[in-house]
Amino acid sequence: MKDQGFFSRHPGALILSALLVLAGCASKSPAPAGDRGGQAATAGASVASKDLYTVKRGDTLYSIALDHGLDYRELVAWNNIDNPNRILVGQSLRVRAPGATAATEAVVVRPISTGTVVEQRSLGSSSPADLLKREPRAGKEPYSEQALARAQAQAVDLVTVTPVVARPEAKPEVSPAARVEAKSEARPESRPDASAGDAASGSEDVAWIWPANGKLIGTFSEGGNKGIDISGKAGDSVLAAGGGKVVYSGTGLRGYGKLVIVKHNNTYLTAYAHNQNVLVKEGQSVGKGQKIAEMGNTDADQVKLHFEIRRQGKPVDPLKHLPQR
Repeated sequence: MKDQGFFSRHPGALILSALLVLAGCASKSPAPAGDRGGQAATAGASVASKDLYTVKRGDTLYSIALDHGLDYRELVAWNNIDNPNRILVGQSLRVRAPGATAATEAVVVRPISTGTVVEQRSLGSSSPADLLKREPRAGKEPYSEQALARAQAQAVDLVTVTPVVARPEAKPEVSPAARVEAKSEARPESRPDASAGDAASGSEDVAWIWPANGKLIGTFSEGGNKGIDISGKAGDSVLAAGGGKVVYSGTGLRGYGKLVIVKHNNTYLTAYAHNQNVLVKEGQSVGKGQKIAEMGNTDADQVKLHFEIRRQGKPVDPLKHLPQR
């Protein structure tokens, strides 16, 4: 009650106090970014766990590559593997390119910035009471309306809040001729031939065709058959279901026999198993419909083609992608 009576008798002191509080709050520094370092470290650890795969019993480098939609040579390079045929149970392998997630998943912590910059001038040794009761050499100045007005004027002069307005950067002018030239450079001259491969076009969609002409004898099932089986005679043609690049050719995957894997783009790859003869090499580009192998029964109980479509390494039902026949 005593303080309220003081401010009622001296309203200028209330204005002065409010100005001083405003200046003190605005001059505080932003919270340090280091306090949030633990959160950034936790996010980084979760990102790193997505990049690694722990080798399990029965895994091969080729099966891990197939299950992640990769070329096994990428795993060799990313993990500095000397012998692709020798990996250890419990070994951690990188299954994503180093630095592939830095641009999109890195946590950036920045200090909070204030909207205005406050210029603060020192008040020296003067306090609010001193502004009302100054001590000139002759002694304290008695209270009067004139003295109160002078104190208020000094308070406004001592504390100045100056907002800083950002000036927009001037944009360089572009002449109409430069715009026309830029548009002409951006326009592609021609589209690649579809027969040259879907990977070359950069599209994630593939115009599939059937890889063999035989009878369908096995269908896809979740947790069971990872593809479809097509019957035929030994030596029948096995065709690339879409254009792409051969990323594997060999017998390194148990249960697949002589196997060819074609990568079509960053999303899809196809597998062709149990071949009698393989007609393409690793790293070779193939076109849609190109003969890449001859049907056989390697590591199988009969002559057939086992065909898989993998989307980002996960098997999907080929019948949902192949055209009806």
